[in-house]
Amino acid sequence: MKEAACICISAGLVLMTIFLGGFDDRVNPEDINADLSLKADAQQTAVLLNNTATTIPLVNLKDRKIATINIGSSHSSIFNTMLRNYAHVDELDLVMATSTAVEPYTTLIIQVNAESLAYQETVNYILGLQKKKEVILVGYGNTFALGLLGLFTSPIIWNPENSVFSADYSAQLIFGGATANNRLKETVSLSYPKGAGFSTGKIRLRYSSPEDLGISSYDLNKIDGIVKEAIDQHATPSAVVMVVKNGSVIFNRAYGSHTYGGQDPTHTDDIYDVASVTKTAATTMAVMRLYEQQKLDLNGNIGTYFPEAKDTNKEFIPLKEVMLHQAGFINLDFFSGIKSQDHSTDSSYAYPVKVADNYFVRRNYYQEAMLPKMLNSPIRTRGQYVYSDISMYMMKEVVEHQSGTPLDQYVQNEFYTPLGMRTAGFNPRRRFDRGQIVPTEQDNYFRKTLLQGYVHDQGAALVNGVSGHAGLFASANDLAILNQVLLNGGKYGGVEYFKPETVDLFTARQSNVSRRGLGFDRGDGNRYPSALSSVGTFGHTGYTGTAVWVDPKNELIYIFLSNRVYPSVSNRLNSLRIRPRIQDVIYEAISKKVNSDQSAGE
Repeated sequence: MKEAACICISAGLVLMTIFLGGFDDRVNPEDINADLSLKADAQQTAVLLNNTATTIPLVNLKDRKIATINIGSSHSSIFNTMLRNYAHVDELDLVMATSTAVEPYTTLIIQVNAESLAYQETVNYILGLQKKKEVILVGYGNTFALGLLGLFTSPIIWNPENSVFSADYSAQLIFGGATANNRLKETVSLSYPKGAGFSTGKIRLRYSSPEDLGISSYDLNKIDGIVKEAIDQHATPSAVVMVVKNGSVIFNRAYGSHTYGGQDPTHTDDIYDVASVTKTAATTMAVMRLYEQQKLDLNGNIGTYFPEAKDTNKEFIPLKEVMLHQAGFINLDFFSGIKSQDHSTDSSYAYPVKVADNYFVRRNYYQEAMLPKMLNSPIRTRGQYVYSDISMYMMKEVVEHQSGTPLDQYVQNEFYTPLGMRTAGFNPRRRFDRGQIVPTEQDNYFRKTLLQGYVHDQGAALVNGVSGHAGLFASANDLAILNQVLLNGGKYGGVEYFKPETVDLFTARQSNVSRRGLGFDRGDGNRYPSALSSVGTFGHTGYTGTAVWVDPKNELIYIFLSNRVYPSVSNRLNSLRIRPRIQDVIYEAISKKVNSDQSAGE
């Protein structure tokens, strides 16, 4: 069997190589049970101490800059990888972790083992940091080593077990993906007596295995074969599939390579152009926030919130019709109207808008060419459901006018940063290495270059990569966090981002002529998006081969990311029904668990 560039990272710490021939059907149930037992041991023996100030779980991530320092842990890579599922966390080498090096950080997470604490200089170093910074200590080994920390008053997570499972659990506990309930079983010192310990609640995603929820890994492994088919049939060179059930990530796998036969294996934290998922994950989120702040009325007209629309046929169209794609807007082609004088291969004052490598558009092109074309376009099907990207061009203008902030900055400040979403945002080449961003298309008709980190959608590209309908890039994990907010009724990480009634309003069916919610697509109760999805399922798909679906009834989030348009646009992902077939497998696996529970209760 040929080994593929396809790795499962931290799905309950069942760390293994995946094969493109499918996940090995001979997975030994005894191995899974052994892992579950070791995980249980880690969770049942670790103790949280010195948490009187309720530092753990960490909240208000927007106000924190976090770094880790390792002093003797043999599992720091596992620990740090898990931490980064929750927030941006830098890793400082102990030798380089001087007072100057730690100065920019608000929070330091230090890993130690019992042996390292035997050196007084280690203890002095930790106590010195405690005087200057918020410090969290994570220790492994003999519990009596706590006796050396009598002067340490900041939170401690102590693990008698020194294992990958202890490292995984401790990292999740810090952010509230896992909970603390244990107490010291014997007295260590006056500072750490028998019975000492704190309990915490779950406030963020947990990263676990299907078996933790009574679901079979074997059943979910059928996803591998479907993705293999997609890659073999050149429907997409890469994919990431994530499944979140009951607030726990139970499946998180990356498949293939960034390009067919390429040397860049796909990773679960790779960044994809999510295309029209931008409509829900950026623009609609912004509209929901402004709606709650009473800065816009869904029954108010476009002209009220977008002055440029006054004295046009768009002026008196209510925002609700725009969000439902019932405003009668037509679809427009922008890039074919580009003239030679509109672009340049070099950046300059006259050509500041970077559309791709070696392609720059003239200043004010959007204001002088695109916006007038939109505002002067005819209204033909008002009251009918006709999907048009112009709707979200308009809503971006509304958001920016009412918030006083560009859309990309608004969602970054209001949602992505405080939620700990490390990768989500517009124009990722300004923040990330090119190799972490999956290429979309070899554009041979417009920009004449490989699109990697520049938005695929031509119109969004001409608006400097930031539009209401496209332009967002993200990893699967970030999309899971954002949509868990909605599944939680607006809360995540101890913070309320929306009121439950706001989430219900926008995600419920709001049209008499379509299945749509406000900004959100919805299931039709028949075969879309899956034959087995609940009627209340909501989400969106993206042209580049992406999908995010949230099923409140089953407490389920399904995320599929791919670059199906590489090297050029292909419809095979749709004709092979890859996305819905994977979704069916997920529901079938859940159904088996439900049926098993029912049988056990009879």
